Amino acid sequence: MAATAEGVSAAQREGLGRDDAMVETAEEATEPAEADITELCQDMFSKMATYLTGELTATSEDYKLLENMNKLTSLKYLEMKDIAVNISRNLKDLNQKYAALQPYLDQITLIEEQVSALEQAAYKLDAYSKKLEAKYKKLERR
Repeated sequence: MAATAEGVSAAQREGLGRDDAMVETAEEATEPAEADITELCQDMFSKMATYLTGELTATSEDYKLLENMNKLTSLKYLEMKDIAVNISRNLKDLNQKYAALQPYLDQITLIEEQVSALEQAAYKLDAYSKKLEAKYKKLERR
């Protein structure tokens, strides 16, 4: 527009001076933006800040949750370790008690074998005495 304004005669410039309201100049293009656009931009930036704050807060809460879960898991593993240590200790105690009882268990096994052999001998003796009784009765009948 400025280039066309230079090529215009003085008479035409005077006519243009009267119609300033209708003609746009380069100065108007550099004027501040309209108030509603400024408000919209401020609103957009405010909402974007709120959104980003929410996203960062959510991420932060996720990390806090993970941290709490890790702490609880660690505590659970410590409890499980204590239980395993107690089981191991009790198993060692049981093994020691079993080792202490082993001679008695061996004696019980030996006695059981002797009782079994004695029982077999008693059955044989019983069978033999029945044979003798049968022979005696047979001889007695004669």
